[in-house]
Amino acid sequence: MKKILLLSDTHSFIDDQILKFVKQADEVWHAGDIGDLLVTDTLKNLKPLRAVFGNIDDKDARLEFPLDNKFSVEDISVWMTHIGGYPNKYNQRIREEIATNTPKIFISGHSHILKVQYDKKLDLLHLNPGAAGKHGFHKIRTMLRFQLEKGEIKNMEIIELEKRS
Repeated sequence: MKKILLLSDTHSFIDDQILKFVKQADEVWHAGDIGDLLVTDTLKNLKPLRAVFGNIDDKDARLEFPLDNKFSVEDISVWMTHIGGYPNKYNQRIREEIATNTPKIFISGHSHILKVQYDKKLDLLHLNPGAAGKHGFHKIRTMLRFQLEKGEIKNMEIIELEKRS
């Protein structure tokens, strides 16, 4: 079993509220718009990290992290990208591939809108953790945590951090 913390859109911001949940996870996944690499360096110093770069990320982030991160954990295939869309409105760049190489979990960030949505057509779970940082229009900073075990996704939780100031 793996305990996963999923966050996105930190925009160079990390604080003790985020780190408290990082310490409880087995792995941390960051769905892009990292900002300053100090964020991912801090995460990597605590837990194994899987990440992608986002549209605001500079050349250093783009050298360290891929546009698409495809991997498998506990017999669950995952595809993480920053700008991916959501069921019935996937980004044009990924539409064909997601239909032919469908993961069990598809993760995107970018919108700053937390979304957990099952795609019946493709039989996948779409996750967008919202935004953990303070930059953007969102009112409440959010993340997701869940467990992966032997092909199953369990105990999905929405984490709401304080209202954004």
